[in-house]
Amino acid sequence: MFGTGTKQRRRGLVAVVVGGVLVGAGACGGDDGKAGKSGATSSAIPTSVPAGGRAPLTEKQLTAVSFTDGEKIGAYTASDYSLGAPLGEDYTAEPAVCQPLVSLTKGATAFGPAAEVHRKVDIPDEMLGLTVGVQLRSYAAQDATGVMKALETAGRQCAGGFTEVRAMVRATYLKVEPAKAPDLGDEAAAYRFTILDVKGKLKLYEYLTVIRSGSTTLAFRAEITGTKDVGGVPEEIVRAQWQKFRSAAPAPGAKKTTAKTQGTAKTKDPEENQDSAKTRAPGEAGKAGKKGKKGS
Repeated sequence: MFGTGTKQRRRGLVAVVVGGVLVGAGACGGDDGKAGKSGATSSAIPTSVPAGGRAPLTEKQLTAVSFTDGEKIGAYTASDYSLGAPLGEDYTAEPAVCQPLVSLTKGATAFGPAAEVHRKVDIPDEMLGLTVGVQLRSYAAQDATGVMKALETAGRQCAGGFTEVRAMVRATYLKVEPAKAPDLGDEAAAYRFTILDVKGKLKLYEYLTVIRSGSTTLAFRAEITGTKDVGGVPEEIVRAQWQKFRSAAPAPGAKKTTAKTQGTAKTKDPEENQDSAKTRAPGEAGKAGKKGKKGS
């Protein structure tokens, strides 16, 4: 991977030698007290409203439901990327089917986002500490569902590893493993990556969690400069972004209801039972809630 000794990280297109070895550190990226689902995916496509039930959120709307510059999340602080969006189109994968594991930017799948917003979350005083890239993307029609399917396919077909390519630098992913996915949204996927540093000596670890809610995806990528395994994307960051997203979604004019995961009881308060909250189309609030399934 591509190392950095500053909080710009490799997604800021910076590289330095750390401890004599070039190591990677980038950022891409359970409510209700739940530990979350195990396995690569926890999917439950609702029977009530398809992902294309309304127009995709605009960049302005995504910005309104994303972390703000300087916002505190426990010990962490959110900020904008000073050098533009991380993991852009210049980051590719070989074979190409593995691309969604590197980035969900335009061109990563057959489904390009209508709008996207990027935030970085870290502890500013820890120059070599954990960084989480948080990326919100909206899609048209059923495209968000297609993105999740492409991600699941990549997780399955690239489990034995692949190569990330940027300009003249290549990073070797040795292994792609299922991680614990949060029980949030319509479906969620999580992965643990074991990556060989560019010197070919050290093993590094990154985590990716992606949640789909209707036609929007929320992606979280956690990484650290060094060989420490952080164990996953911090739950408090995922919960905080999810709650902020749900507090304002869906777009104005669309109805919001929530359903309990077990049973058919409903409530109109979007803050109640948020981990199983679903957007319903008018006249469809009485339909069954989501069903869960694990991906491979």
